[in-house]
Amino acid sequence: MAGTIALVGTLTEALSSVVHPEIPDAVAMLQVRGGLGENQPAEWLRPRFAGELLYSWPYPGESGQLAAPFAARHRALIQAAREFDLIELDVDCDLSPELLAAIPAHRRLISWRGKGRDLAGLRSIFARMSAVRARFYSIVTQGSCTNDGVIPLLLLKELGRNDVIAFCEGAAAFWSRILSPQFGARLLFGQLEQNPVSQSGEPSIRQLMEDYGFPDVHPVRQLYGMVGNRVFQSPSPRLHNAGYRSLGHSALYLPFHVECFEDFWQETIQSAALERLGLSLRGLTIVSPYKEAAAAAAARCSPIAGRAGASNLFLRKNGCWEAHTTDPESIAGIAGNGHRPSKPLHAAVVGCGGAGRAIAAALQQSGAHVTLVNRGHERGELAVKLLSLPFVPLSDFTAGGFSLLVNATPVGRDDDCMPFAIDSLGSSATVVDLAYGARPTPLATGVAARGSSVVDGYDVLVNQVRRQFQMMTGLEMPPDIGRHTATPQTFLQSACERQRIA
Repeated sequence: MAGTIALVGTLTEALSSVVHPEIPDAVAMLQVRGGLGENQPAEWLRPRFAGELLYSWPYPGESGQLAAPFAARHRALIQAAREFDLIELDVDCDLSPELLAAIPAHRRLISWRGKGRDLAGLRSIFARMSAVRARFYSIVTQGSCTNDGVIPLLLLKELGRNDVIAFCEGAAAFWSRILSPQFGARLLFGQLEQNPVSQSGEPSIRQLMEDYGFPDVHPVRQLYGMVGNRVFQSPSPRLHNAGYRSLGHSALYLPFHVECFEDFWQETIQSAALERLGLSLRGLTIVSPYKEAAAAAAARCSPIAGRAGASNLFLRKNGCWEAHTTDPESIAGIAGNGHRPSKPLHAAVVGCGGAGRAIAAALQQSGAHVTLVNRGHERGELAVKLLSLPFVPLSDFTAGGFSLLVNATPVGRDDDCMPFAIDSLGSSATVVDLAYGARPTPLATGVAARGSSVVDGYDVLVNQVRRQFQMMTGLEMPPDIGRHTATPQTFLQSACERQRIA
């Protein structure tokens, strides 16, 4: 489906005349939640926002609101109906004759929210809702696994209406919210504050715009995605989806938040659950901590993925899933681009997880002398067994003597720690840091301050995404989509501040 939808910006706290989040021009409607702690009258909002205003009261049982008397709730809804363009009415408690008389049909959004039901159960709920005339109807299920998002979308597809919103909330089924416009939903909700996706699965408006291109809706025939338990912090959806839009490729890249890879594989992939929606899942990026579990589930493995015992890229070919790895792209251009350099590199790979092992295998294949480094002995011993390379415990490791050092750990991503000491680092050494986050890592900053060469996590990410994009789609990602697309504003601000201080 192509076209546009209405972005609805949810106020999670009351606006004030002093401080309030920027409201992007693309936002067509503001959702004001009753009981925010201070009054947010429509007359105060209208000079500050040109779109429509939706008034909602917390659902019964939400945030302890069950204790609020229905009489007080109904008085608030009737009062809001005098000021707001659209009023949300709960199908189970807000369809009294008094309320319906006070709120005309064209200003009603009738909603239901509850634990996931089968398709027959959702049909029954919608039949009850649609017996009352309204401008919109909303069905939001609550789920805890990927498959929970399928049923509400099947309902949307079956109904074929443009006045129904249906998806599953929760991090595991976040993808269903993003796909819902493909099946007719014309409203898409997001928080105005730029917070990462919460466990409720609610994104920010900026994320909906930047990662998925809303309010424009582009036709989708193929699905790609990312599987892990930190998928909402990744800029990969932004990069892939920007590439699809630029090339006119009818595809969408979705994050799948997964707590158990084996369950996801069996219930979602092997059961072809997403194919019930008429969409084909063609490729998956696998991120920590599931690279090893993924390699074990594949029908076939590439040579490097097989040696490393880990995969970060799954491709569906001829009905089978193949395991590959693009982690060696982290050192692309450093290890000779597939040709043996005249003088072998002496490389240290710090971190013996799936990424570290794949990079070590690629370096070894290029002719480098590789040393494995890890804090824990168990994972280090596994890497030695798989790769037959020397191993040094992190407690005994010194950086001197190595011309290439790769940090394949998350250390420094969310804290101020260093993955290894750099005081003995040679001036001609190159450091590749796979970690990236909201701010430059201490390792990247420290190495640059010493005058040594550093490749940071965002450069690594973009290199890998470009390769994954090409392997998944057979197309080249447009060159104008790159590091600037992936890097958050907080990173740029922090980097500029550190340069100013230096």
